[in-house]
Amino acid sequence: MHRFYLNEENSLGADDVIRLTGESYNHIKNVLRLSVGDELLVGDGNGKDYACSILSLEQEVCLAKVTDYFDNAAELPVRITLYQGVPKGDKLELVIQKACELGAETIVPVMMKRTIVKLDEKKADKKTERYNKIAESAAKQCGRGVIPKVREFMSFEAALADAGTLDRVFIPYEDARGMEAARDEVRALKNDGVKSLGIFIGPEGGFAAEEIELAKEAGGRILSLGNRILRTETAGLAMLSILGFYLDT
Repeated sequence: MHRFYLNEENSLGADDVIRLTGESYNHIKNVLRLSVGDELLVGDGNGKDYACSILSLEQEVCLAKVTDYFDNAAELPVRITLYQGVPKGDKLELVIQKACELGAETIVPVMMKRTIVKLDEKKADKKTERYNKIAESAAKQCGRGVIPKVREFMSFEAALADAGTLDRVFIPYEDARGMEAARDEVRALKNDGVKSLGIFIGPEGGFAAEEIELAKEAGGRILSLGNRILRTETAGLAMLSILGFYLDT
């Protein structure tokens, strides 16, 4: 069933009729070529899904009648924020897309000491807008109940402060040793009742030593992802895969 989301241009009426306009209407009418009686799935972006049947497609508005509603089952029990060291080229777009598929709720691009890319402040807002469109598209594809949010670029220090509100913070690091210790950290998430988790991933050049020390001082837990050094675009996705396999119900 084709998925859409309620947002500023799409709304749920008191009479259980959903109005889909703008890009959603165009996709329904001109791309999917749906018609009256066809079924849609509309998420509210907060974990609730509405099964709908199209009532009409007129004057740039699709009206759809709600036939059923239910909780979305695609979300992990732990809210995960990925603090991704900004990589070169278009790698960040790939990371955002796959992180959304793997269950991240928030992605934060982080400028670190060894980040190679130079941030153009004038283009930062447009980049963030594009990244959020990628996140929404990925959420639709994999049936997420929540549209992941890509936030503004942050410095490493600002990201650490931001992560201070989370229950736990993991920092996969190539110099960390001991896979059993890493497994224990993941197992403890359920036992400790952790509801929010941050993951910090270094850029191509890795973390600077002083960044690791700052992370430790802030309560971050350094752990290993194995005996192989992973690329920046791989490490976060590997961590998310491990967490999803363990936490998903």
